[in-house]
Amino acid sequence: MRSEVDAPHSHRVFFALWPDDEAVSQLTALGHALAAKGGRATRPAALHLTLAFIGSVSAAQLEMLRALATGVHSDAFELSLDRLGFWPQRGILWAGCRQPPTGLRRLSDGLVTALAGAGFAPDRHGGAGRVPHVTLARQVRCRELPRLETPIAWRVTEFVLVESHLHPSAASYRALAGFSLADAGAA
Repeated sequence: MRSEVDAPHSHRVFFALWPDDEAVSQLTALGHALAAKGGRATRPAALHLTLAFIGSVSAAQLEMLRALATGVHSDAFELSLDRLGFWPQRGILWAGCRQPPTGLRRLSDGLVTALAGAGFAPDRHGGAGRVPHVTLARQVRCRELPRLETPIAWRVTEFVLVESHLHPSAASYRALAGFSLADAGAA
């Protein structure tokens, strides 16, 4: 098996939801407030909710992923992040949903089913606890988790195929393609 270091033409990819500008602003402020006593807040451009992490793929597989995603159909939906969570082993503070909306479950299930049917082995929600979440801060030490008084919400109208590049300080992301969700109200 080749590693990313051995495969210079591979692409490290995943499918994700990107929050709108208002949600990014709220998530950024929350991340900075939570990391104020130690830790590193997630950069605004890196805030996302992973649907399915794929890993390293070839250029041909990347094209397969683009084609596959065009066949995944789901309605647009409201996503409301209404709880905070903490994974102490990794020092990760995150925002997630107490009850993931039906639209998120349908999109995630449809995407994972299509990926598995094409021979990919996706990791739902990026692994960390298998909970749909947006990472707010890393390297945090947290004794007590505050309540999220006001949910942070946005209307999800597309999902994105993203390439990530790992750096010593943080990962950087580049959207490769966006895939629109149907607007259930526009019929």
